[in-house]
Amino acid sequence: MIASGLVYAFLESTIEGKLILVALFLASIFSWAVMVTKFRFLKFCQRQNARFLDLFHQDREPLRLFEADVRFDGSNNFEIYEAGADELCFQMLGSTEIDETFAARLKIAEKITPAQMRAVQAAMERAVGESALKLESQMIILTTAVSGAPFLGLLGTVWGVMDAFAGIAQAGNANLAAMAPGISGSLITTIIGLLVAIPAMFGYNFLVTTVRSMLVQADNFAAEFSSEIEHRFVEFGSRRSQP
Repeated sequence: MIASGLVYAFLESTIEGKLILVALFLASIFSWAVMVTKFRFLKFCQRQNARFLDLFHQDREPLRLFEADVRFDGSNNFEIYEAGADELCFQMLGSTEIDETFAARLKIAEKITPAQMRAVQAAMERAVGESALKLESQMIILTTAVSGAPFLGLLGTVWGVMDAFAGIAQAGNANLAAMAPGISGSLITTIIGLLVAIPAMFGYNFLVTTVRSMLVQADNFAAEFSSEIEHRFVEFGSRRSQP
């Protein structure tokens, strides 16, 4: 019954209404594609983050994973770790190259100054910002579907009602049988607009909550890694004054 009603309304809609329905159909395809791919991508990132953090916390040597050249593709926490480790090695050793002498060079290298540590923190902050941009990419498609689809559907309805009343006025026949097809054909755009916007709204809210949680975890990891580096590799002035 519902399907037949929608088919009847579609057949009775104007050319403008059908064009709006096509636009809403394309918006629905894009929004669902974004929701599905984004959900799968975030789940993959979360799994990779969990694997990376498990290995990172197994060893109290903050550069062990960097030295082993272990990769965790998709993990935004690993990207932050790699950016910080790269900058730390550059500040300590003058190079980020990992070879058979890396451990020996690291052991005899002098600790970095607080000013150099700020460069390491800046590198990690840039990585956090880049990971935020990556996690939030394509979300504008969902926000556009949520905010734009109902208004586009309403435009089709108002336009269709206007044409229906204009046709009735020209025909001089204002009975219900003459009005019903035009009104039915105009209302379908609002219905489809809501059917596009409602799933996009729920998907957007879920994805935004997940992204925010991951960004908080990224900030926490950056602070934890920075603390580990300061504890092991930073020479503060008070320590230098000691005999």
